Amino acid sequence: MGISRDSWHKRRATGGKRKQPHKKRKYELGRPSANTKLAPKRIHIVRTRGGNKKYRALRLDSGNYSWGSEGQTRKSRIIDVIYNASNNELVRTKTLVKNTIISIDATPFRQWYESFYALPLGRRKDAKLTEEEKNNFNKVRTPKAAKKLASRQLRAKIDPLLEEQFQTGKLLVCVTSRPGQCGRCDGYIIEGKELEFYLKKIKSKKNK
Repeated sequence: MGISRDSWHKRRATGGKRKQPHKKRKYELGRPSANTKLAPKRIHIVRTRGGNKKYRALRLDSGNYSWGSEGQTRKSRIIDVIYNASNNELVRTKTLVKNTIISIDATPFRQWYESFYALPLGRRKDAKLTEEEKNNFNKVRTPKAAKKLASRQLRAKIDPLLEEQFQTGKLLVCVTSRPGQCGRCDGYIIEGKELEFYLKKIKSKKNK
């Protein structure tokens, strides 16, 4: 039969049958879903109408994620699929689609924060620091640089819920790209009320 994206083959809202106005057309075709999985990267190029291309990601393991409140974007590794509002089966099978909630490695964002603000983030009090990290936190700076850093540190406070996530080394992220169409799995770090909402959802799902 083939996959169709037309509406004339469906019944009316009242339940009545429609007459077939014409045969299937090329512009009405649909294709099988990509069902992008969490695994080492594999992308197929699909030729589409007009000679254009779609990048069908069959497997992905990383993407670019933005930290909205800090205005920073970093490439990070995807760790796991955590929540999907449409279907729990997509969580079980680790399928990546738009609006999926996934967890990513927090290291790139922690490294940026610590180098920019010269403050530790998501570290335990008894955590051992490397020489490089010690130098960054305790470096002797010029008066001008010290003044600049002090003004930065006034706005360095982050959400306690987000700080908890940095301690675990994983951040919750919402996917905003369409992996089956553009071959990428990009998104943004969830913060504030949205983070509270999803943490409740994930907790209630675990308790079931």
